[in-house]
Amino acid sequence: MGLGWAIIVAFAAGIGVGVAAMAARQWRARATGTTSPAVPALPAAAAEVLAILRPSSIVLGADDVVLRASPAAHALGLVKHNRLGIDDLLRMARSVRRSRRVGQLELDLPRGPFSGSTLAVTARVAPLGDEGLVLVLVEDRSEARRVDAVRRDFVANVSHELKTPVGALALLAEAVHGASDDPAAVRRFAERMQHEASRLTHLVQEVIDLSRLQSDDPLEKAELLDIDEVIAEALDRCRLAADKKVISLVSGGERGLRVLGDEAQLATALRNLIDNAVNYSPEHTRVVVGVRRSGELVEISVTDQGIGIPKRDLERIFERFYRVDPARSRATGGTGLGLSIVKHITANHGGEVSVWSVEGSGSTFTVRLPLGSPVPANGSANHLSPAREATT
Repeated sequence: MGLGWAIIVAFAAGIGVGVAAMAARQWRARATGTTSPAVPALPAAAAEVLAILRPSSIVLGADDVVLRASPAAHALGLVKHNRLGIDDLLRMARSVRRSRRVGQLELDLPRGPFSGSTLAVTARVAPLGDEGLVLVLVEDRSEARRVDAVRRDFVANVSHELKTPVGALALLAEAVHGASDDPAAVRRFAERMQHEASRLTHLVQEVIDLSRLQSDDPLEKAELLDIDEVIAEALDRCRLAADKKVISLVSGGERGLRVLGDEAQLATALRNLIDNAVNYSPEHTRVVVGVRRSGELVEISVTDQGIGIPKRDLERIFERFYRVDPARSRATGGTGLGLSIVKHITANHGGEVSVWSVEGSGSTFTVRLPLGSPVPANGSANHLSPAREATT
């Protein structure tokens, strides 16, 4: 039992006296034939504390009638017609009333009458006073369970992804040893080893980057950044790969827009988008990075003339290790983490990333970030310029 729950139990013992006194007065009123409210009121202090508790709260009378329930308890379907609507919870409450011991129960509650999904909740039940009253606290743990599942999947996926290049390196090393008398074969295997080693290095670095993003808040030490400089840095990082495929990197749009954030992280996000655009585009095409202001947002778009993304995959491409075409990703050295990193970085900066794509007609990824400072309505710092070739 955690410290927070211990405090709640101590509080419950304290308010139990007040609640029990109310219930006793109601019983005496019934016995003497005098009028009284149908449901006894909680002491004001007790009601205020219960109202601010994060878990859903229910006070159950000795006759299993609900004396008080928070709005969240009703929303979860825990209370129906002044009765507990969950049989397992009612049995727990009766057991706690008899044993005078705190109980805990894990439950899966339906999200609604038409939904097949459930909510994972933890219910804690404690006795209140000596009149048979019971306090029920129910906390929604669905998000925590989802995060745990994501973490387990992440570890499993990382293990799987690491096995592939490590296994390949082991086999290639064995092949090199066996082909020591054939210089041509040794060179061929050595090239493959270099490729797998590079892939392994890239994967490890992206896992480190993603882990760092989850623990660092870029807004704690944020700087006012010129988005043109961030884009220029990202383009420079991608120029070598683009030149190999004779792909032109083009940038254009409004100039002088600024955002608040971490320059290295934002450059990494844009580099990942540009890298993706280059990797999935045919030779002799263009990748265009555009910038514009939309209200109080800065929109940065990366558009390619590549193979596009099937509609069925659009909702999943920002998931960790998800690949539209695993075979092509292996050929290009993709890890399946690049877009997940982009999503984390934009979210940490208070923004979002979205995608538009038609299979066979290219894709456009758009990053939206809060505007860092007002830009003059008129002046050289805020104008729409024609697309320009990014300079080296």
